[in-house]
Parts: sequence; structure tokens; C-alpha cells
Amino acid sequence: MAILDKHKILETNATLLLIFSFLVVTIGGIVQITPLFYLENTIEKVEGMRPYTPLEMAGREIYIREGCYVCHSQMIRPMRDEVERYGHYSLAAESMYDHPFQWGSKRTGPDLARVGGRYSDEWHVDHLRDPQAVVPESVMPKYGYLENKKIDGKYIGDIMATNALVGTPYTEEMIENAQADFRAQADPDSDYDGLLERYGDKVNVRNFDGQPGVSEADAMIAYLQMLGTLVDFSTFTPVASR
Repeated sequence: MAILDKHKILETNATLLLIFSFLVVTIGGIVQITPLFYLENTIEKVEGMRPYTPLEMAGREIYIREGCYVCHSQMIRPMRDEVERYGHYSLAAESMYDHPFQWGSKRTGPDLARVGGRYSDEWHVDHLRDPQAVVPESVMPKYGYLENKKIDGKYIGDIMATNALVGTPYTEEMIENAQADFRAQADPDSDYDGLLERYGDKVNVRNFDGQPGVSEADAMIAYLQMLGTLVDFSTFTPVASR
């Protein structure tokens, strides 16, 4: 009875209830957060991961601007049906340079975490122009206008510098050469050795939309063709954080 009486006092006194609720939440928060300060890293470092190239970064900005994330997630869960359909489950490290990340559970369209290299550039061009001509049951709107809008990467260095402020490891050299690297990736006849030196050999260099100049479609396809291709899962072994 004494315990019930004390509990009744707590329930009928708004101030006491607020104080004890705050204490419970505070203790729970401390229990959850404190261990993180003793971990070397909360995100496992994975071989192969790199920051986006300037052209891929531009494509990602267009992807976000067009609201692609509203219908497509980039987060494969470690469940049999998802792994069999989309590929290896997503690693936190694969989103470590995403600001904001493209996780989610909304899938009006398929998850795109492993879409890179799955289809040809021509397929992506046709799909952007008229999704229903490629996938009849698709409800995706047409994005053919991306081919008609040419871009020069004038401000891509500024976008990269902004991402560097929040932890993306862009070097001064990468930012200084951003516009040149932007153009080089979409032109296989250009001198793109510097691009490969800065970002590694897992960079797709080609005319993605097959048209002269660099278009928003080039940037979008460059971004899509990179997704899920950086980590070699045939040699990947999970390592627990310490």
C-alpha cells in the first residue's frame, strides 16, 4: 500500500512527474551515448570508399533536387529477400560522405544502393526520357529534359568545399581542380590522368548521355553508375569496432 500511495503522489503531482520523467530520460540517454565516446570509430572504415568526383557530386545534387529520394531508398537491409533482390546489404561506410544520406524505407521504385553497373548508359538515358517505355509498370515521371540542360560545373568547387567543412576529405588540390575534373570525366578524349590520380581508378570516364557537352543527364548517370561499385564485396570481411 505504501508503494501505491507513493506512486499516486507521483501521478497526481505534475511537477514531480515531470522531474522524474526527465531523470529517467537523462539516465537512458547517458546509457546510450556514453559507450560511443569509448569507440575508436562508430563507422567501420572500408577499403575502396572515396569522396564523390565533381561530376558525381553534381549528379547527386540533381538527384536530390528532383526528389528521387522520395521514391528510391539507398539502404539494403540484411534480410534475405532484400539481399537476393538488390545485392549485399548496405554498409554505414558507403554513406559516410553523404550530406544528407539517402537512406529510407519508401520504395515506390526499387532501392538504388547497388544500381551502379547494372544497366548500360543507354538504358539510363532511355529510362530518364520515358520510364514506361523501359519498365511498362513504372509510375516514374519523365526526366528527358535533363539531356537538354547543359552545365559547366562553375560552382562545383564551392559545393565540394562546403562538404569538406563537414568532414568529407576533399583536399585543396581536389577543390582547385574541381571544374577541370568535372569536364574530364564526361570526355573520354580528355586528359583525365589527374582525375584518376585524385579519385582512384574506380572512376567511370565516358560520355554518359552520348551527346556533345556536359548535361545534367551526364551528371545524373555518372552518379547512378557509381552507386554500390566502390566496395569489393568478394573480399569484404566485417570488422567489429573497438
